[in-house]
Amino acid sequence: MSVDKEELVQRAKLAEQAERYDDMAAAMKSVTETGVELSNEERNLLSVAYKNVVGARRSSWRVISSIEQKTEGSERKQQMAKEYREKVEKELREICYDVLGLLDKFLIPKASNAESKVFYLKMKGDYYRYLAEVATGDNRNSKFPNIKLSCHLALAVVRLVVVMNNTPAHEPSCCGRTLAL
Repeated sequence: MSVDKEELVQRAKLAEQAERYDDMAAAMKSVTETGVELSNEERNLLSVAYKNVVGARRSSWRVISSIEQKTEGSERKQQMAKEYREKVEKELREICYDVLGLLDKFLIPKASNAESKVFYLKMKGDYYRYLAEVATGDNRNSKFPNIKLSCHLALAVVRLVVVMNNTPAHEPSCCGRTLAL
């Protein structure tokens, strides 16, 4: 028995109220994978779900990294912290790649208006930034071009909308952080 879109959205809202963001993200991932363009409400539910899911891992990663750096004298404790940090990094990377996959496969191609396209491109830049935060060495350098590309694309869409609508380009919901980069 398949679950319909409305039921999935309702599950996501319920999960949000219960602060079960992994469940919320799973429900919104299923909504996204239907291949239908998301409404503003659905888009925001997806964003909130994944922001909280990835935010918890980012916070954990920072705490564990700090503990790992401060751990002195005991190689065993330092190794435990390192292994735990790597576990959290792996979870964080998987979540980020999951979101990036949804953006590339479903969300950006289906975005029919400039506001949605800018929202998704900014989101894409954010998730590349999260990957860059935990990346090291050569892996870290390979992530930055993707962040810049996503932000430049979002900025290009904003500029196009301004030209087409002859409106000022200072609308915070459209420009966000993309203009700062």
